[in-house]
Amino acid sequence: MIPYGKHQIDQQDIDAITQVLTNEFLTQGKQVPAFENELQQYCQSEYAVAVNSGTSALHIACLAAGVAHGDVVWTSPISFVASANCALYCGAEIDFVDIDPTTRNLSIEALTQKLATATKIPKAIVVVHYAGVSCDMQALAKLKAQYGFMIIEDASHALGGRYQESPIGSCQYSDMAVLSFHPVKSITTAEGGAVTTNNAELAEKLILFAKHGITRHPARMENPSEDAWYYEQVELGYNYRLSDLHAALGRSQLKKLDGFIAERQKKVDWYQQALAHLRLKLPTNPESGLAAWHIYVVECVEHDRRAVFNALREKGIGVNVHYIPIHLQPYYQRLGFNPGDFPVAEAFYQNAITLPLYPGLELKQQQRVVDALESILA
Repeated sequence: MIPYGKHQIDQQDIDAITQVLTNEFLTQGKQVPAFENELQQYCQSEYAVAVNSGTSALHIACLAAGVAHGDVVWTSPISFVASANCALYCGAEIDFVDIDPTTRNLSIEALTQKLATATKIPKAIVVVHYAGVSCDMQALAKLKAQYGFMIIEDASHALGGRYQESPIGSCQYSDMAVLSFHPVKSITTAEGGAVTTNNAELAEKLILFAKHGITRHPARMENPSEDAWYYEQVELGYNYRLSDLHAALGRSQLKKLDGFIAERQKKVDWYQQALAHLRLKLPTNPESGLAAWHIYVVECVEHDRRAVFNALREKGIGVNVHYIPIHLQPYYQRLGFNPGDFPVAEAFYQNAITLPLYPGLELKQQQRVVDALESILA
């Protein structure tokens, strides 16, 4: 079975982990600060805070933004549930903005209309860069200036991509950007995530919420420090630390990130040509910048998606679907959402199939995917 996504590990990665296992602290050592420093340099952000998952990163980003009971957060319905759950973790309400049918990202037009008629402006908008293609961040920043919400980029799909001339994660037009290092993402730490920001106050809050709310910094403590052992809990934080083992793998992977993205783009370009003659709706390259191409999603606009999906699986092609709209999940329907609330997202879901795409995907495997689609769609 050809999987839809797969990590790529080499001897350099293995050696990096072995070095930590045999010579260094397994956690709270020097690898995590070094990884954070290298991330902020790569993303061209002022700060980076590494944590144990992208979900944890979303949670502390909402906490740092001050999201709390009585607030509302908006996001895209086409994402993994963590993009919405993070607001609920903080006691806030969640709502969605329908997607653009071409970019599959949150629709700027729909957002503009929703803001104009909203009785309650969101505290924050979690902007998902679907498949690694950046949203129109400049347009979002203009709306932020008008309405005053905070922007949290869910860039879990997008590390290694660019918006205009800047790396995604630079926070040029946002308050924070969330990264994920799950094994099928741009790079992996096995499990892990991070938040980047250019705001010193937000960075301090991110660190506190990720580490039990505990500080040893004299300026942040309420009482004079008694000695080197002294610390204070000043917030209700969480144990979201990343281990040094995970960070060592991330540092090794980060060195190869640009190569991984180049491989993904090469394979996307091949798909675009090889599939152009079939009755499928193909994704589009961004108008400005560079996509990270976490996933490659086609739409079966003239065929039964279920039949195509099952036929591909039977031929050993491990396709997937990204995603079931969040508002259609039973938990969210119990919150009051219903089918038909976000029709563009729902129509996209009915047609979407994620084809295999990852740096190690071989040309002969891609050809198998195309041959299978030609056979099925014929």
